[in-house]
Amino acid sequence: HIYGRNTNPTVNVLEEKIRILEGAEAATSFSSGMAAISNTLFANLNSGDRVVAGKDTYGGTSKLFLEFLPQYDIEVVLCDTTDHDQIEEEVNKGCQLLYLETPTNPTLKIQDIKRLSSVGKKVGSLIVVDNTLATPINQNPLALGADLVVHSATKFLCGHSDALGGLVCGDKEKIEKIFHFREINGATLDPNAAYLIIRGMKTLALRMERHNTNAMELANWLSEHPKIDTVFYPGLETNAGYTTAVDQMKGFGGVLSFSLYGEKDLIPIFITKLTFAHAAAHLGSVDTIVGPPKTTSHVENTMEERSALGIPENMIRCSVGIENIDDIKRDFLQALESL
Repeated sequence: HIYGRNTNPTVNVLEEKIRILEGAEAATSFSSGMAAISNTLFANLNSGDRVVAGKDTYGGTSKLFLEFLPQYDIEVVLCDTTDHDQIEEEVNKGCQLLYLETPTNPTLKIQDIKRLSSVGKKVGSLIVVDNTLATPINQNPLALGADLVVHSATKFLCGHSDALGGLVCGDKEKIEKIFHFREINGATLDPNAAYLIIRGMKTLALRMERHNTNAMELANWLSEHPKIDTVFYPGLETNAGYTTAVDQMKGFGGVLSFSLYGEKDLIPIFITKLTFAHAAAHLGSVDTIVGPPKTTSHVENTMEERSALGIPENMIRCSVGIENIDDIKRDFLQALESL
């Protein structure tokens, strides 16, 4: 360890932990989740390449696809996220990189990792999966055929809203290529942030068990409330991705979204009335956090872009914490009754 931008012993400990959890040969780290995603893309793409992805990815990822990659003459084809036939058709036309995010943020759509990885590998695509919302406790994309797994460690891996970080896992050769790109551009993870994420990961399995059960119960409860239009959660049997989620996930995760009933913008009233849950542009914490995508995950997107991504303006994303579920439901009930 001769220079902190290159390697650090504390950071290496974190990388080893995520490597083991994801069943990978190697892992490397970054200063944020978006640094992990952008470095993975730019280290593996060249001018003239073709990327295939779903439409409703995380807002920052969407901006990379819509704004930045085209500047380098990289074609990005955005498909209906859950139309696997369309994705397969586009991949077969030629695809250097197939990018999957499952569950998606904030629509919680599910993509069949095994099927799409098989399709991509037939044409030589690099298969990248954002596993942030699921975490390695609930889902292991490498075992399903993916080449690389990316995480925003800021979220569930850290779990305490006090550190930024990103991680990428895969085979040694692919990770060394990405590491060298990061080593030069300097998107290095701070050792103190690595320490905080390591601390958080000590309770990851315990936390995810509670996140999973709380989110499942809240999703069912919200589905029955007359002031809720739609609940987006893969654990609901009525969800379009339920069968695939059951096949590839061990738990459905701690994030759900819901839309309020009616034309009027009631989001500010609902959020203001909450006394237990926090309003923030974040997810994955021990605390319950709410926020509309239009001011959080997809604030950088226009209303038209959000609409095209399947994100209604009356949607609220909820990262369900590990508190007593009755306290969470009680808070939501009084806020909904005020509408």
